[in-house]
Amino acid sequence: MGFFAQYSYNEKFLGMSYERKIKVAFFADILTRNYDGAIKTMYHLIDNVPENRFEFMFCTGIPPKEKLDYAVLEIPSVTMPFNSNYKASFPALKQREITKALSDFDPDVIHIATPSPLGFFALNYANRNRIPVLSIYHTHFLAYVKHYLSRLPLLISPLEGLVKRIYRNFYNLCKMVYVPTLQMMDELTECGIVDNNLKLWQRGIDGELFNPSKKDVLFMQNLTGNDKPSILFASRLVWEKNLETLFRIYDETEAQHLDVNFVIAGTGVAETEARKKMKSAVFLGQLDQETLSKVYATSDVFVFPSVSETFGNVVVEAMACGCVPVIARGGGSRNLVRDGETGFLCDPYDAASYVQKIKVLLNNTFVRESMQSNGVKFASTLSWDALVNEYFADLETLARKQIPSYSNQDVVLSNEVYPANFAV
Repeated sequence: MGFFAQYSYNEKFLGMSYERKIKVAFFADILTRNYDGAIKTMYHLIDNVPENRFEFMFCTGIPPKEKLDYAVLEIPSVTMPFNSNYKASFPALKQREITKALSDFDPDVIHIATPSPLGFFALNYANRNRIPVLSIYHTHFLAYVKHYLSRLPLLISPLEGLVKRIYRNFYNLCKMVYVPTLQMMDELTECGIVDNNLKLWQRGIDGELFNPSKKDVLFMQNLTGNDKPSILFASRLVWEKNLETLFRIYDETEAQHLDVNFVIAGTGVAETEARKKMKSAVFLGQLDQETLSKVYATSDVFVFPSVSETFGNVVVEAMACGCVPVIARGGGSRNLVRDGETGFLCDPYDAASYVQKIKVLLNNTFVRESMQSNGVKFASTLSWDALVNEYFADLETLARKQIPSYSNQDVVLSNEVYPANFAV
């Protein structure tokens, strides 16, 4: 019998050197690279795993298209009727097999991306086996409720209450929750999340990929067919990005006869409607990161009315490239822009306000160049290297902690929301 085999789970991590690697089970419904900002964040971690210190197993409904150097456990998933581009994972469909695979892997820490059925499955497994859980707050579901039920106001409060209960049931049993902005930390504590579970962990920027040197005027002229100033929106084309306001901003630029290109980078379930609403806009579809960096750097203004972001990766990507943001004063993104210094903040639903700020930037070279410079400086302070190192250091710390078993019962809200068969 080896030395560590004679000791309990916690005792085997008391020393500073380990006989084996720390094992991390990583749960995410989707692991398609560059699918959205949350997945981009995950891949900054996945691509930089210190292989001499950690072993990972990825549990996902939509596995990576490329081969990873770690085990990938594919979870049964179902396409959502309201979004054909999204699949939700349902581990209950192969509960016994998944549980056995986890037990065979014997994780020391569990990383859970979101409080989905897969997330609660992982949380229950961790609770029963006294395994510490780390989660990153990627998606601001409370904003989704307000957006999708804006025409049914009587339902907003009950459903917000339901989301808050889900948050409390999930995040209060995580040992550590990374939150990207102070705004989001305040909102989570207001939901009843224990403050000492939360840790500010922002997002980084790849300065080699996103920077002003990527500006390519001829490239942009080939895309647009002209040399007009460009107003850029870059994100998934999904309704929770406040696309109705984007359409009104476009209409206002048309009504005021602004001689600009309105450029849309991204795709999604709302693309067909977006093309109908913005007939003269230049739609670029889904772009690879190198091409996107050229589009950012060669555009003049980045317009982003979304209020559902926990952070807003696209905002700092635009700033890093010298594209001045004109964004909504809402969600986590508003913490990224110093109004009047690195960009402009607008009333989220006031299209005229966005257009007025856009005109200031187009007509005042001094203001635009000053904000470009300030934005590039701010983005340069966001280092992925530091954040990645912090993440792996926290995993090591969590692996050594004594984790109490909170309950012998699985964490469920009700059979209507998370049925008991979602649990382990």
